[in-house]
Amino acid sequence: QVQLVESGGGLVQAGGSLRLSCAASGRTFSNYAMGWFRQAPGKEREFVAAVSWSGGSTYYADFVKGRFTISRYNAKNTVYLQMNSLKPEDTAVYYCAAPKKIYTVPVVAPSAYDYWGQGTQVTVSS
Repeated sequence: QVQLVESGGGLVQAGGSLRLSCAASGRTFSNYAMGWFRQAPGKEREFVAAVSWSGGSTYYADFVKGRFTISRYNAKNTVYLQMNSLKPEDTAVYYCAAPKKIYTVPVVAPSAYDYWGQGTQVTVSS
């Protein structure tokens, strides 16, 4: 059974940084692309960033380009989201996700993801 556990959320002032981690278990982590999504109160879940199985390819939502970096360390079965220059509008619950299928490129569509973590709250104060 695949399990994803996020950590690293918290309260930070605008302009600050946080690093989220997602620890995966239950299958061979290095075979699969991974993604980060977020959901703010009253809004739908939205794509943030994705990384290929090797870490060699990444893809970002326009609103985080240049501020967030997704990476992975396959030896530790962990994917990261480094968030810099945080803005109040980044406030949301952040989720990591993994697909059942093997993709060779980063995956953007939420419908492609089958496994989700419980989420970690990120709050950015102005």
